[in-house]
Amino acid sequence: MKSNSNSSLFDLAGHTALITGSSRGIGFALAQGLAEAGAKVILNSRQPEVVDAAVSRLTALGLQVEGAAFDVADEAAVEAAFAGFDQRAIAIDILINNAGIQHRQPMVDLALADWHRVINTNLTAAFIVGRAAARRMIARQSGGKIINIGSLTSEAARATVAPYTVAKGGIKMLSRAMAAEWAQFNIQANSIGPGYILTDMNEALVNNPTFDAWVKSSNPAQRWGRPEELVGTAIYLASNASSYVNGQIIYVDGGWLSVL
Repeated sequence: MKSNSNSSLFDLAGHTALITGSSRGIGFALAQGLAEAGAKVILNSRQPEVVDAAVSRLTALGLQVEGAAFDVADEAAVEAAFAGFDQRAIAIDILINNAGIQHRQPMVDLALADWHRVINTNLTAAFIVGRAAARRMIARQSGGKIINIGSLTSEAARATVAPYTVAKGGIKMLSRAMAAEWAQFNIQANSIGPGYILTDMNEALVNNPTFDAWVKSSNPAQRWGRPEELVGTAIYLASNASSYVNGQIIYVDGGWLSVL
């Protein structure tokens, strides 16, 4: 990452960010936020038409974005996507591993295929994409930023979401493993742990009066978080302001973990 003065510590101009799973929800909010901070942003999802629609929404705002549709859990697809970036001289120096899915079911009823599907998408994909990005950051000798999106379940378990909990716990440790190996190359790898956020993934929980009341009563903030409330932390971790921060996870949860 280039050296900035104190007045521009959070300026992302001149940088290129790839954000996986960014066609909606948290990923889309992060894409908009980083683009507004000056970065060129590559949006990602598996479906080209979904990516195109998200890109259109942000280009209409005058932001510098483009799309790349590929399955982050498919090693061959990831390698092909990065080969395409190489051919177009696109140097990704900020990666946000955000893609994720949920599957709610008691463990005694959980099929192995569903376990693997969640682990592969939420954890293994972050390794696959992170490895591809880091190889190029190291080769360029210019450093970079990797931000892995964890969860409250990186720290605390809940019933019926075992594979998600295990994957997000793994995300915290994956970030530390990345820091241990790649800090010497001026790559900072950190995590963000969102609390209960108003997203499509949580729609069923938001609409459940009992769960909604529990979230609001158990959280000192007494409300759900909004996707855009993760943007400041992401910009900090993507910028030179965090040049000596590595292997950490920052929980953006309204204080929920503080009162468990």
